Amino acid sequence: MAEALLKNELLHKGTLVSSAGLSALVGHPADEQSCELMQEIGIDISEHRARQLDKNMIREADIILVMELDHKYAIEDNVPSAKGKVFRLGEWGNFEIPDPYKKGKSTFVSALGLIEQGVSDWAAKL
Repeated sequence: MAEALLKNELLHKGTLVSSAGLSALVGHPADEQSCELMQEIGIDISEHRARQLDKNMIREADIILVMELDHKYAIEDNVPSAKGKVFRLGEWGNFEIPDPYKKGKSTFVSALGLIEQGVSDWAAKL
């Protein structure tokens, strides 16, 4: 959801946006609930496939946005040179976004709201 929303926000700036997970189910599509929620706001993520974050992606990225502080620390521990370019999506609002995977629709709705806020905040700063 975050990748699609950020791509949508930064489309006119020509910014490359991609996503990858720390524990991704590589090759799997986005969760059905994510697809439904995004479709409701006019964004199709049905073609999304999960990728695993690797050291090359970390090195090549200018900014890495994560959902939770634990994700930030895991990336920085794995690739110390990433320090200074890993931030939470909720950095500007000082919030984390809990992973809604395998949880109810209300958790996905809540996560989407936080993601939308984080994307809006970052789009204004980038």
